[in-house]
Amino acid sequence: MATSHKRETARRTPRAALLAGSLAALATTGAVATGVLTSAAPEADLTARDRLAAVDDAAVAGAASGAVRDLPLVSRSAPRTSTRAPAAAVKPPTRLQRLLAPAAVRAAVAGAEQRRWTTAALNIWSRPDASAAKLGELDEATRVLLTGRRFGERAEIVLDGKARWVTAGHFSTEKPATIGGDCTNGTSVPAGVSPNIKKVHAAVCAAFPEITTYGTFRSDGEHSQGLAVDIMVSGERGWQIADFVRENFAALGVNYVIYAQKIWSVERSGEGWRGMENRGSPTANHFDHVHVTVY
Repeated sequence: MATSHKRETARRTPRAALLAGSLAALATTGAVATGVLTSAAPEADLTARDRLAAVDDAAVAGAASGAVRDLPLVSRSAPRTSTRAPAAAVKPPTRLQRLLAPAAVRAAVAGAEQRRWTTAALNIWSRPDASAAKLGELDEATRVLLTGRRFGERAEIVLDGKARWVTAGHFSTEKPATIGGDCTNGTSVPAGVSPNIKKVHAAVCAAFPEITTYGTFRSDGEHSQGLAVDIMVSGERGWQIADFVRENFAALGVNYVIYAQKIWSVERSGEGWRGMENRGSPTANHFDHVHVTVY
């Protein structure tokens, strides 16, 4: 007797249904994971691995949504550097800058009180340094107003209400005798002396016509070279002549002057008249004449 076997065939599930089921399971798993992350479950219920996985998932999700920006890594142990540019060092003004500041110039002009006579022709400068512009010339024996300020070799004066600068050391409280004019007393000096000795003789003769004796050439020192002259005079008149020659030293080419045992020289003009050693006699000590040496 033949036995018949009933053939059972498995019911096949359509592939579309399987794919849908897989996606549904995956969605359910994602929902459960999200619920774990957002739930209020105590942190102690999560393993360390779960917490790290949750953080990584959140970072990936944030990056995908554009919420996370790339930021530079900063080490807390690294020294912090300021991006602020250092302030530029401010240099203090120089003495010349302070001197020429408009407020300082106005104050100097307003407070000028010294009136002096020029003892030589002087160039007029716009400022006291090498960048000055020449503005003209002052004649000798011109009365000017000084501010009392100096810079280097120049002194500040006031001309037409403005500050100007001239070479210092050429001023006198008294009006100097005018250099030049004719020598009317008949005196002269030898033709072979220095041109500056001729200037000294002509100036002194014109200003002090009563002086009639001038000693020039002799065998010693500067006299032998025609660079010195002895103006024979004594007393107070001698001092007047000595000061006259000293005040006009630039125009006359004077190097130094000696009178009454005192000497004045261009090289040490800031010291004024200086005492000399005793040479033993009135003539040797220049009490009876003014000695003038020129360049």
